[in-house]
Amino acid sequence: MARPQKDEPQLRRLRLPEREEVFGIVEQLRGGSRMLVMCSDNKIRLCRIPGKIRRRIWVKEGDVVIVKPWTVQSDEKADIVWRYTKTQVDRLNNMGLLDFT
Repeated sequence: MARPQKDEPQLRRLRLPEREEVFGIVEQLRGGSRMLVMCSDNKIRLCRIPGKIRRRIWVKEGDVVIVKPWTVQSDEKADIVWRYTKTQVDRLNNMGLLDFT
């Protein structure tokens, strides 16, 4: 079995949005782990990073994320559940999944 070299990017399975989840792009940071996100369904939502993943991911303006709208106020508020890296965003663009960017 050959190990991948350090220079070779490892291809991993991309996490895609599930049932209620949608793609989004971070528009503005608001502080307190809250930010405005433009979602793929053409709605701007105030999103937060839940506590269990708050220390694991760092989100900045322009990042592509997966957003899960709340059951109450689903058009206004949501949680960020995943952040994509630059190479993952390039793969999503090549697959044609990020048409709203």
